[in-house]
Order: sequence, then C-alpha cells, then structure tokens
Amino acid sequence: MSTDTAKTSTIALVIDDESQIRRLLRITLEANGYKVFEAATGKEGISEAAQRRPDIILLDLGLPDIEGISVLKRIREWSQVPVVILSVRESDDEKVTVLDCGADDYITKPFSTTELLARLRVALRHSQPREETAVFRSGDLEVDLIARSVRVKGNEVKLTATEYSLLQLFVKHAGRVLTQRQIMREVWGPNYVEQKHYLRVYMKHLREKLEETPSEPKLFTTEPGVGYRLVTGD
Repeated sequence: MSTDTAKTSTIALVIDDESQIRRLLRITLEANGYKVFEAATGKEGISEAAQRRPDIILLDLGLPDIEGISVLKRIREWSQVPVVILSVRESDDEKVTVLDCGADDYITKPFSTTELLARLRVALRHSQPREETAVFRSGDLEVDLIARSVRVKGNEVKLTATEYSLLQLFVKHAGRVLTQRQIMREVWGPNYVEQKHYLRVYMKHLREKLEETPSEPKLFTTEPGVGYRLVTGD
C-alpha cells in the first residue's frame, strides 16, 4: 500500500453508470486505503449518499436517469460532503455551473490516478474541521495570516488591501479551483460578479508580485474558462 494514503476509515462513494470506470476507481481507491461503495444511477447515488454518509463522493455528470448536476443539488440540500465531478464533457460553462452549485472540484476523463488522488486529498482536507493555519507556504511563497504579512524567498512583499483579500481567499481554498464568479462575489461583493475585468487586473498584479516568472505562473494557475487555483504542491 502507498505510504501517501487516505485514512483507512475514509469512505468514498462512486456514482457512475460505467462499470469499467467504477471498477478502476474501486481498485485505485481501495489500494490507497479507502472503503468504496458504488451506485450506477442518480437515484441510487442519492440513496447511497444518505445511507452510507461517505466522506467523499465521486460523481459522473452523464447518468442514465438523473443529470449529475441534479444529483449534486439534491445532495447539497442536506450535506456538505466533498463532491468531485468526473466527466467526459469539457464545456467551460458546465464546469463553472457545477462548481458554483457546490462541487469541490472537476476532473475530465480520462484522468491520471495520481491527479485524482491529489484532488481527493485536497477536497478531504477542506472538509475537516480544524483551526485556521496561521502560516501558509507553497514554494517560495509564505503568508502569515495573523501578522497579515507576505514573503517570497524570505523577502516581504507589500500588497494592497484588495490584493491581500484576494490572496487570503486563495489561501483559504488552496488547491481548489475557484470560479471567477465565486472570487468576484467574495472579494468585491455580489453586485460585482459580472465585472470580471477587475479580477484579470488583480490576478496580473498578484502574479507580478508573487510569481518568479509572472508570464509562466506556477502558483496561481488558470483553469481556462473557469477560474483560478492556488497550487499547494500536492
């Protein structure tokens, strides 16, 4: 068994109508310490989610009876369990929609097992109640949330209030993709969710101040057509 595994007690529910995908996911997850349950339809998935109370759900969008996004909405009515979407669909609009509806991440098939396991670890970390981490580090970046200080390679970097609010949001959700609408709503407020040019300007500022090569960002990666992600190294 891999040394970098989930806890043995971690329960994963796979909702996918393709038996081969379910089998692949079962083998991969069980080899990494998960206990796996399966569902082949949306209705079955909702029932299993209610009965099994899984720690994480892997949900396909193209189910035979109910659209995956409808399953997500139903589950979100009573549970905040992490949900990672798996789909062959590559529509940016669809990715944005499912993330705005409460999905924790979105992975397009086919995917590597290494990427999948890393995304699951991030989603699970965010679901665990814990004290806020005082100091966040990723590569050369260090953010002290108590002192409100930011350093790159040990050198302090001055940020404006808006730049810091944006960075703080990314640190809070490190490793997860945030849609443009989510970011605009949290940093600028609900009346500004369509003013996405603000975000492009401030992302440029953050990269110029915090990235070694702003034109080739390694920390703040772009999810084309969707949003941005602060890379954690997982």
